[in-house]
Amino acid sequence: MKLLRIGLAQVRQSDDFDSNADRILDSLDEAGKQGVQILCFPETQTVGYRVGISEPRAPVPVQRLEELHATVAKRCGDLGMACVLGTETPSESDPVNGKPFNSALVISEHGRVLGVHHKTKLTPRDALAYMPGDSIDTFELCGVQVGVVICFEALRFAETTAECVRQGAQLVLHPQNNTTHPNDWKIPLHHSMITTRAAENTIWFASCNACLIPHQNSRSLVIAPDGQIHAQTELKRDELLVTDIDVDLATQAMFKFDLQHCDETLSHVLGDTDQGGD
Repeated sequence: MKLLRIGLAQVRQSDDFDSNADRILDSLDEAGKQGVQILCFPETQTVGYRVGISEPRAPVPVQRLEELHATVAKRCGDLGMACVLGTETPSESDPVNGKPFNSALVISEHGRVLGVHHKTKLTPRDALAYMPGDSIDTFELCGVQVGVVICFEALRFAETTAECVRQGAQLVLHPQNNTTHPNDWKIPLHHSMITTRAAENTIWFASCNACLIPHQNSRSLVIAPDGQIHAQTELKRDELLVTDIDVDLATQAMFKFDLQHCDETLSHVLGDTDQGGD
């Protein structure tokens, strides 16, 4: 058994940079008090999602982002806690007024920025505000290979999570922002997609949404490798979800179609009984 304590910061998000920064730093401190080893924030938590929270054409606060990223990295190092921070990254050609990337900054438990993942699949509304990324990467955090995928690219495109698993991920973190629009009918749909990503790969899948009022169209969820809900938040509630996961359960059996471990996973789901079958 290899236990890892993870946290999902389902916090409020606005177009006010200072308010978002305060919530990020407060969540880091609270997670540190609870012994969290890896903390995940929602999509674009630093600046506010440009589709419904911030403005699609708002200038990119380049200097302030650099300062906040550095502050978060230092705080992570001081706390000995890794972090995946939903943010945005300026374009090189026009940093302030050009379309930024919708990004997740990956910071190690030693306070070092390991890299940044840019959302590769954009919704039609996303495409008005952001540039797409072009790669899927994994990172070693607290001795565990971790993948990062952002909102739509994981919900609707199974191959993005599968690529993380192909690279060795046993845990995939999923910053999302779902959403300010009145599409509450999507809640069970999003939950089923998140559950499926864990079950079809036999990995841990942890999805962190923002606290969105009046419409939050997905809970923040931690899904176990057998596809069962391990932990979840309440909708529209500002909360830090903290839970321990057993990384060794992430055998990647379904991804590899490893029959022995597939059978073990399915037997666990069925309550360790011999159900027979075709």
